[in-house]
Amino acid sequence: MADGAAALSPETVMRQMKQNGVTDIVWLPDSETNWLYLLMQADPDLRLIGVTREGHACSIAAGLFAGGRRPMLLIQNTGMLESGDSIRGWLMGLNVPVVLMVGYRGYTRHGVNTDTAATYTERFLMAFNIPFFLVENDSDSERISQAFALADRTRQPVVVLVGDEYHGFNR
Repeated sequence: MADGAAALSPETVMRQMKQNGVTDIVWLPDSETNWLYLLMQADPDLRLIGVTREGHACSIAAGLFAGGRRPMLLIQNTGMLESGDSIRGWLMGLNVPVVLMVGYRGYTRHGVNTDTAATYTERFLMAFNIPFFLVENDSDSERISQAFALADRTRQPVVVLVGDEYHGFNR
């Protein structure tokens, strides 16, 4: 995406994180979030906790929350699908009000999916009754704050689906 307004910029995501008091990012490192990673790494108030599997992110986030921190998960939809039991047991079962920012791999915006990860993402969230917000560009960024507010109000996880697959995070 050549037009910066047509993408979700890493600076916008960082502003939302800061605005909502995020203290820790529990994430599975990947190449798609390079520019966001550099911003997060440079912020002395933000702790990055890398995991080897997304399911581990759920238990770590639950522990951070129990210890008075405000974690956020940064993962991809394929890992979220694999983590169903951890989401159910650790986040939902323990009433952890956490936002999961999930890369919507395969999302095309036109409903013609070439990747089944996109096909099953929203179905998975609906089956688990997990509320979600779709964010495709900077003009949608307020939905991130709405997700935090809903997580706090319900004491449950809420998902932010990043519909441009972090293109803005790559530059």
